[in-house]
Amino acid sequence: MHGGMIPPNIVNVVKSKYEALRSELDEKSRRLWAATEANSIGHGGISAVSKATGLAVSTIRTGQSEVARSLKIQKENDETRRIRRKGAGRKLIIEQDGELLELLDLLVEPTSRGDPMSPLRWTCKSTRKLANELSDMGHTVSHTKVSQLLSGLNYSLQGTRKMMEGTSHPDRNAQFEFIYNQAKEFQSRNQPVISVDTKKKELIGCFSNGGVEYQPKGKPEEVETYNFPSLADGKGIPYGVYDVANNCGWVSVGTDHDTSQFAVNTIRQWWYQMGQHEYPQAEKLLITADGGGSNGSHNRLWKYELQRFADETQIAVTVCHFPPGTSKWNKIEHRMFCHITKNWRGRPITSHEVMVNLIANTTTEAGLKIQAAIDLNEYPTGIKVSEQTMKSLKVEKNDFHGEWNYTVSPDIK
Repeated sequence: MHGGMIPPNIVNVVKSKYEALRSELDEKSRRLWAATEANSIGHGGISAVSKATGLAVSTIRTGQSEVARSLKIQKENDETRRIRRKGAGRKLIIEQDGELLELLDLLVEPTSRGDPMSPLRWTCKSTRKLANELSDMGHTVSHTKVSQLLSGLNYSLQGTRKMMEGTSHPDRNAQFEFIYNQAKEFQSRNQPVISVDTKKKELIGCFSNGGVEYQPKGKPEEVETYNFPSLADGKGIPYGVYDVANNCGWVSVGTDHDTSQFAVNTIRQWWYQMGQHEYPQAEKLLITADGGGSNGSHNRLWKYELQRFADETQIAVTVCHFPPGTSKWNKIEHRMFCHITKNWRGRPITSHEVMVNLIANTTTEAGLKIQAAIDLNEYPTGIKVSEQTMKSLKVEKNDFHGEWNYTVSPDIK
C-alpha cells in the first residue's frame, strides 16, 4: 500500500476480530495470531495490527519468526512423508505431446508463423473450438487445459485498442511546440486562450447510455431496447469552449446542425457570458482547434464567421489548428469533455434541458466550472463562401504553416 498507509477500515476489522478472540487466546496464540494477521496485510501490517490490538511491535515480530519456523518444519515434514519421489507421477501433457504448444500457437495467431493468409485468422478462437481443432489434428486436450496453455504462451483475452492515427505529419511536433509557445505568449500578456471542439451528437430520449451509476438494488432505470434515431425526440449537439488559464468552459447544446456558424456563435456566447468578464482588457484571442469539422482549417465559412466575430468584438482572433490525426491532444478533450461524459454515464438524456443540467453540473477536484445553454437557432448546411468574399477577409497567414496558423483581424470601427 502506497507510502505504508493502512486504510482505517483494515485497522477496524483487525480490532474487531481481536476483541472477539481475545478471551480465548493465551500469550503464545495471541502472538501467533497477530503475526498471521500482519503477514496477510503485507507492507505496513505490523504497525496496523499493533495499532488495532495494542500489542508491541517487537511481540508481533517475534510471532512472525515463530510462524516462519513452523512453516519451514511443516514443509520438511511434507517432503519426508512424500510417497513418490519428486517429479514422479503422470507427466505433463506438453511433455507427452511435444507438438501441442507449437500447434496451439499456430491456431491462435497464424500470422506470427509467416502465414498471413491462413483461414484460421478468420475463425472464432474460443478454447472449446481450439480444443476441437487440436483433437481433429490428433492431439486430444480439454478446453480448460487449452486455457492454461494459452496463459503459459502469454496470451490473454483482449479487445481492440484505438492507437492508429494514420501517417504522422513531419511537422507534427513542431506544430505542437508552436501552439505551446503561442499559448504561453498570450497568457503572459493576460490575453485569453481557448480550446474548442464539438462533442459527439447525442440522441434525446429514453435511450441507454454507457457506464453505470448507483441505483436502488433491483431498480435499474428502464430505457428503450434499441437506440433508433426514429424513436428520438431530436438530437443534442454539444459544442464546447474551454478557457485554458481559468479551467472553466462554456457549452452550447445545439438542436440543428454542427456548422461553422454554430461553432462561432458558441464562441460568441462564451465571450459575452464569460470571456469579457474574465478578460476586460483583451485585444487578442487565441483559439486552438482540430483541423476538421465545423472549425476545420480549410473551412471557408469558419474563417468568414470568425471575421464577423472579430469585427463585432474588435478583437484579433489567432487560430492554431492541431495537425491531422492529433485531435486527442486538444485540451478540451481531456480537461472538459471527458468529465462531462463521466457525469452523465448510465443516465438516459431524456431532454435538452437534462443534457444542459448534466453538463453545467460537471465539476472536478481541480475546480472545473462549466456553464451551458440550449441553442435553438437553425444552422443550415451547404452555405458557400465565394472566392471574392474570401479575398475581402482580413486573414493573415503565419510564416510557419499558414494553413494551420493564421490571424483574423477586425475592421477598425
